[in-house]
Amino acid sequence: MATAAARTADLGNLWTLPGVYAPQADTHLLAQALHTEGVTADTDVLDVCTGSGALAVLAARTGARVTATDISWRAVMTARMNALRAGHRVRVRRGDLTGPVARQRFDVVVSNPPYVPAPHAHRPRRHRPAVAWDAGRGGRQAVDRICAHARDVLRPHGVLLMVHSGLCGVEETLRQLTDSGLRCSVADRSYVPFGPVLTERLPWLRAQGLIGAGEDKEELVVIRAERS
Repeated sequence: MATAAARTADLGNLWTLPGVYAPQADTHLLAQALHTEGVTADTDVLDVCTGSGALAVLAARTGARVTATDISWRAVMTARMNALRAGHRVRVRRGDLTGPVARQRFDVVVSNPPYVPAPHAHRPRRHRPAVAWDAGRGGRQAVDRICAHARDVLRPHGVLLMVHSGLCGVEETLRQLTDSGLRCSVADRSYVPFGPVLTERLPWLRAQGLIGAGEDKEELVVIRAERS
């Protein structure tokens, strides 16, 4: 199976402030899923946890009406700058997940949330780089909340596309989204070498039974969930 790094979705030349999550394999995998979804100028898109704004700018390139959110001021400034540099209009709002757009509805919601299991239960402070990836002991602090609120920001037949690691429980995500009334499946998956964060945590992850002794790659999945 091809790795996410080999995907062809062009994210362009992006700039990031220090501490902002730069596009990586998970971003490219989600970008390919967004491209497959067929976003057009008639589509309202929400990018939750936008980081660099890569996915928001990609959607805006099609002419879509795009809103993006992030809890980090640095990410908000980075996303705005990347949209400006690309010559596309993206509304970027600072706030927690879907909070800034709680009264709005979208045709497509994309999200690359923090999902890395961490030895500590608390969330990193907002100005720390780890806020972009650390997600508690199970890696589900953000994922669970997106599952709980996704239906509320989707129009009928709207679609959620969310990427996360297999380490934080693919079946649990599918169960929660199904229980919320969405039709969901794994739209794509890929296997990539462990990055610096997981490599540093390998002893802890193995002690938790999340990674086997012989494993050397992380599974990434894109979950697709559609509202009836």
